[in-house]
Parts: sequence; C-alpha cells; structure tokens
Amino acid sequence: MTKVKKEKGTKEEEAGATETVGTEKSYQELIANINPIANPLATKKLSKKLYKCVKKASKLKQIRRGVKEVQKFINKGETGIVVLAGDTLPIDVYCHLPVMCEDRSLPYAYIPSKVDLGSSAGSKRPTCVIMIKSHEDYKEAYDECFEEVSALPKPL
Repeated sequence: MTKVKKEKGTKEEEAGATETVGTEKSYQELIANINPIANPLATKKLSKKLYKCVKKASKLKQIRRGVKEVQKFINKGETGIVVLAGDTLPIDVYCHLPVMCEDRSLPYAYIPSKVDLGSSAGSKRPTCVIMIKSHEDYKEAYDECFEEVSALPKPL
C-alpha cells in the first residue's frame, strides 16, 4: 500500500477554500449564542479593534492565553486588557475571572466568538480568555482599546 500524493492547487481544494470564506457568521448571528453572563459586551466596532490588538500583541508574544494562564498572571499582579469569549460553555469554566478583574481594577470585555478570538491570536484552537499586555510597538491601538473597554458599563 502506497500513499497517493495529491497535487497542490487542485480544483476541489480551491472550491473548499471559497466555501469556508462564505460561512463566516455576522455579528448579529454570533450575538445569538452568547452566555447570560457576557456583560459588558463589546460593540461590533470595538470587537474588531480588540481582534486587531490581539493580533499585534500575539506577534510580539505579549498575550496570555487560556483560563489557567490568565488567572495565574492576574494573581501575580500583571496588568492588561482581559478579553473573554461570550459563547463559552459551560459558564463555570471562566465565570470567576470578571470578579478577579474587578477586584484588581483590570478592564475586561466580552466578545461574541471564541473561534474568532483564537484565530486572531494566531491559533487554530478556539480560546475563551486572552489578556493583552501593553507594549511600545502597538501602544496607540492598546491605549484606544483600553479607554473604550474601561468606558463600558460594568454589570451590577
């Protein structure tokens, strides 16, 4: 039994690539699958800014990814913007993080999709929590996101 090598750029693969682009969900469709605790929810415009900031930070290795890692560095006193995915189930996985952020006065916001959050961080896996750390190379984008996330109304 020998393996059959596929030719690169076959018509089937190209057709598959165009189908995946068309399956992206709109912001309204993503909001329909959000948890009840996803408050404060970032607007569509702020979500895009956060995705771009995450992308810039991940290129410079200035992010903390995942519940365990983010929780550890919040406890150690590290500062940054905490971005949580609103469609994570079960809620118990990360429901303690907003309370930790409020205790340490860290800004946090929910975005609609963990898949989009993971892909913006340069990963194929969905990610439910990311902390963006400050850096000189993307200071303007970070400060703009920091201001807007801080201005979001906190839940009661």
